[in-house]
Amino acid sequence: MTASARSQTMDGPGRALVDGEFAFTEEDFRRIAAMLHGETGIVVTAGKATLVYSRLAKRLRTLGLASFKAYCALVASDDGLDERQAMFAALTTNVTRFFREPHHFDHLKTRVLPPLIDAARRGGRVRIWSAACSSGQEPYSAAMTILSLAPDAASLDIKILATDIDPNMVADGRVGAYPRNLLDAVPPDMRNRWFSPSADGGMQIADEVKALVSFRELNLIGQWPMQGTFDAIFCRNVVIYFGEDTQARIWSRFAPLLALGGVLYIGHSERVSGPAVDQFAPDGVTTYRKVGGGKR
Repeated sequence: MTASARSQTMDGPGRALVDGEFAFTEEDFRRIAAMLHGETGIVVTAGKATLVYSRLAKRLRTLGLASFKAYCALVASDDGLDERQAMFAALTTNVTRFFREPHHFDHLKTRVLPPLIDAARRGGRVRIWSAACSSGQEPYSAAMTILSLAPDAASLDIKILATDIDPNMVADGRVGAYPRNLLDAVPPDMRNRWFSPSADGGMQIADEVKALVSFRELNLIGQWPMQGTFDAIFCRNVVIYFGEDTQARIWSRFAPLLALGGVLYIGHSERVSGPAVDQFAPDGVTTYRKVGGGKR
């Protein structure tokens, strides 16, 4: 009888959750879910056991481990920091694309940026934060939107902060190279102006676009080092993976970082909740204006 078959007969924490190459018990899942929640705030239920197994089985094969019990012991150990980061990266959803939810970028272009750019030309500053930026398509979409209105943006005090918990995504964003098929949603004029073929057959975003964006690693449930306020924050399709209390804390932490009148863009399945709800007023589809408790 194989280890997998033997584990199928167990009850309680030793009961197998997935019938596969590696023994994967309820206790293994509980330990992985607890580490993921503790480090990232992401809640993963037993209904996602197969997804967790499939994503991490690749790591077990790479490491030459025979079971999830051994894998859990590794990532929980002092020597497992790098693999723990790899585990979080494997379990974090990184679905993104250029100009995802295009109504947000239409709103940014027509209702948010014009007065900000005018102010920047008079010596003011403009700051946008792409929280959970994945591999960079969101902040680069914002940068191209800015350049469509202000080709001279590089000479103005306009900056986009792009952050993500996954160092691999941050590194990819800094490079700014993408397969051609990922540019389908980029308007043709922007695609022709701001991308060029790369040696590997993909497309490289222009230095003028990259110059507006600074990429940093940041855990949304960890420390936020930012001091000044932002004129717009994109945090879309992220907090749906958090518990309700964590969601409310995230909205409350965004509120003081948005300038009065600043805009928060969130995902189509998300709603601002908790104590900060009175500081935001709807200003479009999944778009909110900061209306209280801040300064311009």
